Amino acid sequence: MPDASPPRIQPPPKRRPPFRNLRVYAFDPSLNWQIDTAVINQMTLQVPWEDLTPGPVGEYLEVVDVDPASGCCYAPVDLEDRFLLAQGGLDPAEGDPQFHQQMVYAVAMTTIRNFERALGRRVLWSQAEEAQGYQFVRRLRIYPHAMREANAYYSPCKKALLFGYFPATAEGRNLPGGTVFTCLSHDVVAHETTHALLDGLHRRFVEPTNVDSLALHEGFADIVALFQHFSFPAALRDQIRKTRGDLAGQNLLGQLAQQFGEAIGQYGALRDALGEVDKVTKQWRPKEPKPADLAATREPHARGAILVAAVFDAFLSIYKSRIADLLRIATSGTGVLPQGDLHPDLVDRLAREASATAAHVLNMCIRALDYCPPVDVGFGDYLRALVTADRDLVPDDDRGYRIAIVEAFRRRGIYPQGVRSLSTDNLCWSGPLDADVNELRKLLPGVEDLRRLPPDWSVSSDRQKIQQNMETSARAVHDWLLSDNGRSMGRLVGLAIEPTAPFSIERSPKNGLPKFEVHSVRPARRQGPDGQTLSDLVIEVTQKRRGYLDAGFQQRVDTEPMDSPPPEDFWFRGGCTLLVDLESREVRYCIGKGIESPARLEAQRTFLGGPADGSLHATYFGDPRRQAPAEPFAMLHRPVEETP
Repeated sequence: MPDASPPRIQPPPKRRPPFRNLRVYAFDPSLNWQIDTAVINQMTLQVPWEDLTPGPVGEYLEVVDVDPASGCCYAPVDLEDRFLLAQGGLDPAEGDPQFHQQMVYAVAMTTIRNFERALGRRVLWSQAEEAQGYQFVRRLRIYPHAMREANAYYSPCKKALLFGYFPATAEGRNLPGGTVFTCLSHDVVAHETTHALLDGLHRRFVEPTNVDSLALHEGFADIVALFQHFSFPAALRDQIRKTRGDLAGQNLLGQLAQQFGEAIGQYGALRDALGEVDKVTKQWRPKEPKPADLAATREPHARGAILVAAVFDAFLSIYKSRIADLLRIATSGTGVLPQGDLHPDLVDRLAREASATAAHVLNMCIRALDYCPPVDVGFGDYLRALVTADRDLVPDDDRGYRIAIVEAFRRRGIYPQGVRSLSTDNLCWSGPLDADVNELRKLLPGVEDLRRLPPDWSVSSDRQKIQQNMETSARAVHDWLLSDNGRSMGRLVGLAIEPTAPFSIERSPKNGLPKFEVHSVRPARRQGPDGQTLSDLVIEVTQKRRGYLDAGFQQRVDTEPMDSPPPEDFWFRGGCTLLVDLESREVRYCIGKGIESPARLEAQRTFLGGPADGSLHATYFGDPRRQAPAEPFAMLHRPVEETP
């Protein structure tokens, strides 16, 4: 008889999961020692799935757990182990080095994911400068136990994050003399990862050319760490409940690195976007915005904190406007909440609005990076970038987000230069003048050639090929600028590339023309609230010029050709960020800093050549005539009392 067994049905093909669940501390270990915060301090992050080897080592990161101070190397964690996969990774534990490895990997990957979501493309690390040129860096290295000191920093030289550990003081909730690991603070890990991501996007931002430059690096890194708090559901609901929805008061969401701050002897968190603890009364008090503080503050962290406060204040204004209807409904129109705990449903709704608002503000802050000049950036430039990037994506600001941003910056004395008013339309970057539009169009190739320039930056693309394709595109742009049309229009992009350019600009031995560098050619893809997708080509071009503290000597080097110019006191850079519409082939913005600007040159000379007790450069890097060290964040992140 024929075989009567039923036919075998093939199961559907197995698909990779989109995420890997990993448990971490939501804030840091110190909150586990308090009954009211222990329940919210452990959470599970959904990390984008990737194949890992022990370390963990993946596409973006390589965790290397070498402890030089102790002379040992800890065994790497294997997150592909089936038991760890089944239970969401290791349990949070201060004394387990393998959990430390898991923690830094999970938080750093979450930060990377937030950047890629906002920018619409894969991120790249800053390339390594070697004798043969720039080399692709696939993975950022992370050392959880790199040093025995109260410090953690991003090393542009090593392309690595280095985290320290140290004994706590007798202040606060820490065990006196107990070991504090900076790698176990979500805020510290997110902060340092952001430094690396920002350096990969704008590698000249680490150069201290003005009082805002390093402060922007520090402030932006704090902004990213701060707003990632609002993606912690349990902690967010808990703080909404405790503050009765008023996030302008003291709460964990507005504080950064609680354990670190207390462990070095501070009365509270390392930094607080909302207030501070009085050293005498030990009571928390809100910080009132004072425009005069900006002019009086030069230390990068303190100055960056003013930027953070402005952005967080804008977030609070937007959040209050979004929950106004909920409060009216909950209070029968009075707006005054009754005594007692909030209803759980109201807490959930307020938490959802806070989370959505924080995500929107964080995306605004990250997207603005594509609208910044490539060199010598200041707080005012960043404000204009914020407003312009948001207007491009959401032309109708019906919720007043941009107004909230501008008002918050104004209250802290942050004003852009060269604007006539503080209206949002006036703060947006201007497009090229009508007379220059056609000239810029001549500079660029045909539409099809232009569309071939952006490399494929999709999430499935090989990142090394992305880098190689971007370098090919950069060479094409370089060649266009060297053409007759390009050289004559150098002024429009902040460059001096004609033979008559100042002789302080290095010349190419091949053609005798001034040198310049095309940093990157990358796409900017953004999706608006109505589903529309905007695609621009972002081109960054920079140039450097020998700078001298003696203005008379500068004039001589600028005007007299010399076979061997004297060593520079500092490098003065100029350049431009071009945003080109890929559909129309029109240059929408030229966001530049002119290389021939006498005002900028004098401002940088004044900043670098100021007195030792007043110049930020002198404070952190010594004599400006000497070359700045390759580790700008190493000393910057060391506690003040340990600074030599």
